[in-house]
Amino acid sequence: MNAPRTPKPARKKPDAATPSKAVEPREKASLHPRNRHQGRYDFPALIKTTPELAKYVITNPYGKESIDFASPDAVRVFNRALLKAFYGIQHWDIPADYLCPPVPGRADYVHFLADLLASMNDGKVPRGAIVNVLDIGMGANCVYPLIGNSEYRWHFLGSEIDPTAVAAARAIVQSNDLSKVIQLRQQENRKHILIGLLEPGERFDLTMCNPPFHASMDEATKGSERKWRALGKADPKRKLPVLNFGGQSAELWCEGGEARFVTQLIAESANFQHKVLWFSTLVSKASNLPAIETALKKAGVLESQVVEMSQGQKQSRFVAWTFQTKSEQQIWRRERWVR
Repeated sequence: MNAPRTPKPARKKPDAATPSKAVEPREKASLHPRNRHQGRYDFPALIKTTPELAKYVITNPYGKESIDFASPDAVRVFNRALLKAFYGIQHWDIPADYLCPPVPGRADYVHFLADLLASMNDGKVPRGAIVNVLDIGMGANCVYPLIGNSEYRWHFLGSEIDPTAVAAARAIVQSNDLSKVIQLRQQENRKHILIGLLEPGERFDLTMCNPPFHASMDEATKGSERKWRALGKADPKRKLPVLNFGGQSAELWCEGGEARFVTQLIAESANFQHKVLWFSTLVSKASNLPAIETALKKAGVLESQVVEMSQGQKQSRFVAWTFQTKSEQQIWRRERWVR
């Protein structure tokens, strides 16, 4: 016979006269171990390197120093401070209305890709100019090449269809004297991703990509409106920024959305089986993975991986695939990385 249950004590109702204290969400210790952005930011140190950040620092509802993430200007200057303090990037800016990516999450993608190469190199990350990386759709921010070169001294080629974004990225590269290690190239045909982009003789150890994830401008607008409202919940009276995507539309949406873009990338990658060791792309929506898996099988991929990542409360992942056998991968390693 089961023992009688002990009745639970009744919950005590909070005193209506005493306002409840905001409880800070628990952060998941889930950043990559080599990610420099562990723990809380040292705002005094960041302000010391980037004084303009001071006017954007606020005290959040949990009593901690932060910035107003609903302010595009605050986020842009915050990124500038992070890139300068952690990666030695002295000059960084982007045009108004272009994507300003979260640096810690972008760094995670780079580090996990480094692990992918290490897994076929006796556990050691190959570093320096022996590793060439193609960043597909680098955007105006050029963040992946900046982080990847700073952390591992890899060489990068950044591709982009938007001429304004190319010009902005070139200004960043040139002002930081990185033209020898980060090259830029415009994809002239908007209907293609890889086809017509690569030149004869070029080979890449990795490709990486942060694809547009909305299927239309209207969907992108509604998604951004939800984000702004969520960021503004602490103060319902605040005036949120006017949405104006301008030149960044290619960063946010494409016909068919993320699923179509990634499946097209996989299909095109089959034409470059021996020019690229590992292809990869971020996938923001887990619901797109079945279609991506089908596309990988159709393209004849020999090996693929889904690598889960999370930054705080945000879950993300990337898919990596190769057309090369294990023996071909080792030949690639010996020819390119062993000195």
